[in-house]
Amino acid sequence: MTTGFTVDPWDPGYGAAIDDEALTELESSSAQLDLDIEVPAATWAPITPGPGAERPGVVLIADGVRRIDARVWMNDPDGGMPSPGIAASYAAGIVRCVPGESATLAASEIHRSVFSASAHATDIATSAATYRAHRAADASAEELSLALQRRVTQLEVDLALRYRDETGEDDLLLVDGPLRGRSHLPRTVGYIKTHQTAYLPPAQAAVVSKLGAGQRTPIFLVGTSWRRHAWYVRLPVRSTAPWAGIVRCEADPELFSDEVIALADAVTLVLPSLAGVDYKDPRAPQNLVPIGGLERLLRHRLGASRLLYRSLRVAAARQAVPV
Repeated sequence: MTTGFTVDPWDPGYGAAIDDEALTELESSSAQLDLDIEVPAATWAPITPGPGAERPGVVLIADGVRRIDARVWMNDPDGGMPSPGIAASYAAGIVRCVPGESATLAASEIHRSVFSASAHATDIATSAATYRAHRAADASAEELSLALQRRVTQLEVDLALRYRDETGEDDLLLVDGPLRGRSHLPRTVGYIKTHQTAYLPPAQAAVVSKLGAGQRTPIFLVGTSWRRHAWYVRLPVRSTAPWAGIVRCEADPELFSDEVIALADAVTLVLPSLAGVDYKDPRAPQNLVPIGGLERLLRHRLGASRLLYRSLRVAAARQAVPV
């Protein structure tokens, strides 16, 4: 007898598409679950959107990128201990996707900021750019990173709101990452490529492994530090690994059941056509083609990191020289 195995298509250089511990600790999740939103938990099975499901005419995909240009220390004018901070560049953009047409960049915006817990932090002007000062809750590396991420998320929200106000399109908005902080946006779905937490108990988790390309699980409600509707979708993938091509989607917890079902079906219909391909993207198929293209464009627009780093060092040296 030979022992068979499968290879996960996700490039190991990016970690794992699903955390090993997430598969082995299915019964240890502390999340509050309601598995009966769409069908009774005991009758869970893969769902293929029916003939009445509507494919969205326009899909907007929002994403952001971030980069730390330098780690800094903010001095205390009263002679106290300096406070650590980060000078960062970040950007967000929206890609507009219409079936049968090429995706187009609908909006983008770049910001540069310095994050610190110091009450004395001020904007940093350099020859290359000005970094606007923002307060962080404390000086820990984790909080500085969170303060930066909050700004990236807010920029995505602001772009989406402005674009929708200007165009008035009845679109579906897909945001890369969890929906937290963005659930108030209408017709919006969070798109999660990797899985660090296993939310479902064994019987329902087994349904995820049985999904075919273009199928989804029934919808369930998740409650952790925040609530959201969720479901899993499998994208087209050649691998037969249990969770290959699996993504999780999230939606507003306040939606009525018929609304979230229609949204889940619409997303399940459109995602396969946007899936990444392995010969172009090591994170395929989960890293959607428009997301990959948007990330590359935004990173390019962040500018030359070495130039920005040098400009920050020159600015620091100049302000240190007594006048």
